[in-house]
Amino acid sequence: MADLKTKFVKAYGVLKSELLEDPAFEFSEDSRQWVDRMLDYNVPGGKLNRGLSVIDSYKLLKEGKELTEEEIFLSSALGWCIEWLQAYFLVLDDIMDSSHTRRGQPCWFRLPKVGLIAVNDGVLLRNHIPRILKNHFRGKPYYVDLLDLFNEVEFQTASGQMIDLITTLQGEKDLSKYTLSLHRRIVQYKTAYYSFYLPVACALLMAGEDLEKHVAVKHILVEMGTYFQVQDDYLDCFGNPETIGKIGTDIEDFKCSWLVVKALEICNGEQKKLLEENYGKPDPANVRKVKALYHEINLQGVFAEYESKSYEKLTTSIEAHPSKAVQAVLKSFLGKIYKRQK
Repeated sequence: MADLKTKFVKAYGVLKSELLEDPAFEFSEDSRQWVDRMLDYNVPGGKLNRGLSVIDSYKLLKEGKELTEEEIFLSSALGWCIEWLQAYFLVLDDIMDSSHTRRGQPCWFRLPKVGLIAVNDGVLLRNHIPRILKNHFRGKPYYVDLLDLFNEVEFQTASGQMIDLITTLQGEKDLSKYTLSLHRRIVQYKTAYYSFYLPVACALLMAGEDLEKHVAVKHILVEMGTYFQVQDDYLDCFGNPETIGKIGTDIEDFKCSWLVVKALEICNGEQKKLLEENYGKPDPANVRKVKALYHEINLQGVFAEYESKSYEKLTTSIEAHPSKAVQAVLKSFLGKIYKRQK
């Protein structure tokens, strides 16, 4: 796998060079340098899990057959398209959230010479995806399906982001609208489709499969994405900042987190009042009160029970799938996230 990761990382350089020489635009030296720096700053810096899982999944679908260099490159290119999509979302998300850091460095728009030019950079990142797909997949029978897939998943993610943003509108702090079904909707659209379904759907298309016949796979991956986000919500509050690489701010930011939704279900009247008075306030004293309440009602135990039940349910769904190769893909995903600490 280390070898595949090396080849994956190498493919980024190839794709970037092609974009910087795109014949549809006449680059000046300044504009080429800008895009070069913008890409290096925003695209390859993360854990690359989404991108790498396209190659992983494709390899499992080929059931142990040795991949050709072309197959490795093409699955890498699709993996990088997902990383480009992620970069586009994050560059714009950080502006909307007024964030300061991302992946341990200042957000792109926070750099002195960047500012709101970052909005157009986000648009450029989004437009690089169809350029990459055209360069490498135009002759493939599944080309149109790939374009459709990326367009649909982008629409779903942007719509999920919208529900998230309008739910946490400042000046309208109303905890009563925070329910499990709202949490689920936000998570499903904002995270699960592009992080879990998209990499596997790319691999399925490359393997010559018809996505219409894999609706069950989509459902399982969306469930997995939901479980992943609940873990994220849990780690935001109870995780070790050293391990997860960031300091959680869901309580201060009035997020519709799984923890607050669960707390609202469990709390008595007095505890609910305490939550309403302290949730969504930036003062550390308020945050401490919310965390103390979470301990008091044993949210750690509630989460542990949710985690084991989700794992059982997902395993049962996966094992009911008729294809052993598809089962292997889904089990590999579940194995990577079960009981994760970061």
